Amino acid sequence: MRTLILLLRVLLPGVLVVLLAAPAMGEDDPIGVWPLHPEPEVVARFDPPTSPYGPGHRGVDLLGRPGDRVHAALGGTVTYAGPLAGRGVVVVSHGDTRTTYEPVAAAVSAGDRVGRGAVIGTLQAFGSHCAPRSCLHWGWLRGETYLDPLRLVGAGPIRLLPLWRDDPVAARSSAPGRVPLPFDGWRPSLW
Repeated sequence: MRTLILLLRVLLPGVLVVLLAAPAMGEDDPIGVWPLHPEPEVVARFDPPTSPYGPGHRGVDLLGRPGDRVHAALGGTVTYAGPLAGRGVVVVSHGDTRTTYEPVAAAVSAGDRVGRGAVIGTLQAFGSHCAPRSCLHWGWLRGETYLDPLRLVGAGPIRLLPLWRDDPVAARSSAPGRVPLPFDGWRPSLW
């Protein structure tokens, strides 16, 4: 019995952290779809800049092939569809956020309403950092703030908070010769 209690005391906090941890989604993040089907490989992840003009990766790159159909991650209104700096770009507004897709040969026009998953164009072959492969650069913004678009499909980073974040390990007392564990004193609220 003592072994079972010890196992529960050691394992249960970790299991609860994993079960309660969700992808880095805000409480109000909409649920979207992948812009390429089937679910593509993520070639480059989101790496937001620390300043408006700083280095970083303001979206994600998804592996695809020229001619692949590109789908709107969320429903909304197309606010831009055309060339920008030599690349085809489609921007879809979703109220206070917007998603961007490039390089895309647009199948929609500015002002068109599109549903979640609707085809908005096809992936273009364009020399980029993905060469010799092709990739779709997919972005998500709120105002001028870049967001991780993988949050829309539940594939963003997982954030785990330590159970002892409000009670540092160093502040705990322990019996002589015993090393305090981060979950010492933890009691499940379910029992």
